[in-house]
Amino acid sequence: MGDCSSLSQNLSCGVPQVNKIEVECLIKQFHTLAVEPSDRHGIVGLDRNSFRNILHVTFGMTDDMIMDRVFRAFDKDNDSCVSVTEWVEGLSIFLRGTLEEKIKYCFDVYDLNGDGYISREEMFHMLKNSLLKQPSEEDPDEGIKDLVEITLKKMDHDHDGKLSYADFEKAVRDENLLLEAFGPCLPNLKNSMEFEMQAFKETHDL
Repeated sequence: MGDCSSLSQNLSCGVPQVNKIEVECLIKQFHTLAVEPSDRHGIVGLDRNSFRNILHVTFGMTDDMIMDRVFRAFDKDNDSCVSVTEWVEGLSIFLRGTLEEKIKYCFDVYDLNGDGYISREEMFHMLKNSLLKQPSEEDPDEGIKDLVEITLKKMDHDHDGKLSYADFEKAVRDENLLLEAFGPCLPNLKNSMEFEMQAFKETHDL
């Protein structure tokens, strides 16, 4: 913890959404949540289960597929562990990102195989996962397929049967509600405010 100040200085320079004191609060919070170094990693960090627990308990997320994708979006170096830097940088967008940053983040979450497109199959899996099951429906898959086609008609501007980043960005800029079209991957306002009040309590007490 001795290098907390220098770390927060470096991070606050690269993360304009939060100030230096708030960065220090997030670093302190990270160290209360983080697991000890494992033999495999040798670094302190949040593993997938710890991170998913935070998403569920703190931010009210329940969709396993989306929570896994949020973990991957935070885990930039793909080492199966969210480091303190990834924690601060990820939360800054998660909580206070610009529309452009949130569009990029949501697209990365929804691009399940990382090929730069959201395909029909990916839309189907995410919508099937996030929609409530209606027991009365004879074939719910047909309804989801129809929804995928409606979504493509609305968002697929170059008509190639899949969503590129440019398609997704244009659709969301035209209609902001489409940002989380394939499942909730950002915290709602209530959860964000509660998290910030708890995490940044020290700044309010000053």
